[in-house]
Amino acid sequence: MANTRSAQKRNRQTQKRRLRNQTVRSRLKSAVKKVREALEKGEKAATAEAFHAASRVIEKAASKGIVHGNTASRKISRLAKAVAKANAAS
Repeated sequence: MANTRSAQKRNRQTQKRRLRNQTVRSRLKSAVKKVREALEKGEKAATAEAFHAASRVIEKAASKGIVHGNTASRKISRLAKAVAKANAAS
């Protein structure tokens, strides 16, 4: 346990941030999962809608520093590529 008051405050802040980051990461994973599921089902409209929502969630996470900017770009790029491939195939 932290000994000084400043270390105790730091600990409280870290716990709050960890919980906030956890919820954002969870939301990000769920959004990506929805896109993947829509792709598997082959629903164009649902896929496009899910992709739009997922890219917003990913960008917000990157802007808050929860995921690295390059990671966010890579995730969006790969999802966009998968969506384009599915649309071209059907």
